[in-house]
Amino acid sequence: MTTGKKGFGETAEALARNPLGIIALFIVLVYGFASFVVSSGHSLTPEERLPLIYFLVAFPVLVLCVFAWLVSSHSTKLFAPSDFQDEENYVKMQMEVVASLTAATAKTDTLASATDLDQIVEAVRSAGPAAVATSDEWRNQILWVDDRPENNTHERKAFEAMGLSFVLALSTDDAFERLSSNKFAAIISDMGRREGPREGYVLLDRLRAEGDATPLFFYAASSAPEHKRETREHGGQGCTRHAQELFEMVTRAVILRQAN
Repeated sequence: MTTGKKGFGETAEALARNPLGIIALFIVLVYGFASFVVSSGHSLTPEERLPLIYFLVAFPVLVLCVFAWLVSSHSTKLFAPSDFQDEENYVKMQMEVVASLTAATAKTDTLASATDLDQIVEAVRSAGPAAVATSDEWRNQILWVDDRPENNTHERKAFEAMGLSFVLALSTDDAFERLSSNKFAAIISDMGRREGPREGYVLLDRLRAEGDATPLFFYAASSAPEHKRETREHGGQGCTRHAQELFEMVTRAVILRQAN
């Protein structure tokens, strides 16, 4: 009996380390109590048993709905640092991403305030182990189209710290040459290039005309609502001038692509 109690305690402690484990532990406890009540249910009348039966039938459905919601909307928050093989690597990765995003934010906004830094840290935590290695290399690979790739060094370092890799293209034609032989989890593009001031939309329109639904995000000089709206009208997924917003949008898209 003592061994059994100790075993359950150790199991409960292990399960309580991340949100998925807590859900599992809660399910075990609920059904444990329910089984106890049912096993001693000879003293219950049929009317008293009925609510318990309804609960036992409805509870799995409720848990399934909640689990589906968590996976689809908050999948990045279902892991704890202990889910990594080495927690020290997790902390190191987080610090690398924070440092890179801080540098990128300082570049675009002159100086990152304390509030900006808090938001960057939250973006990293929200991303979680988003880009862990998968069997399909393309699911961790992003095509970045920009005729001045040296301007996005810090941003790429932040993504690379999450396990993502990049293929760079300097023009629209260059991008389609890469797309002809490779598949990507997402595409990041600037807007104005040597080809024209709205070349980003040329890339996006051509991409969608050819039936390519790869998520595309503009990292340009504007985060104005009208430009975000125009991006959606062209079939794009996002438009921003802020490094942390780009990081959040792209990692979310990569997670969804990895899940499908």
